[in-house]
Amino acid sequence: MAYIDPVEVSGANYEVMMENEQVRVLAMTLKAGESDVMHSHPNETVYFETGGKVKVHLPDGGAAELEPPDGFVMWHEEWTHRVENIGSTDIRAIIFEPK
Repeated sequence: MAYIDPVEVSGANYEVMMENEQVRVLAMTLKAGESDVMHSHPNETVYFETGGKVKVHLPDGGAAELEPPDGFVMWHEEWTHRVENIGSTDIRAIIFEPK
């Protein structure tokens, strides 16, 4: 997988909260109707402070709609994707990436 750093390509949506030799913690915000840019994560754990309705676009053209509620936690293996907020509320999530 060619890694595409979300902070570099979607800096308006991703902010590094903390980083050391073991972990990187990102804050993601996506306003209603907004989309980030295609990017990657290593294995990640995501905590949705405020959930919403998203469409996750994959590099092969596939997509899936998800509706994580507030407080939802998910884990995903390394992947590349683009997230589109198709709901009517802003979304904020905290992403934990191991180094």
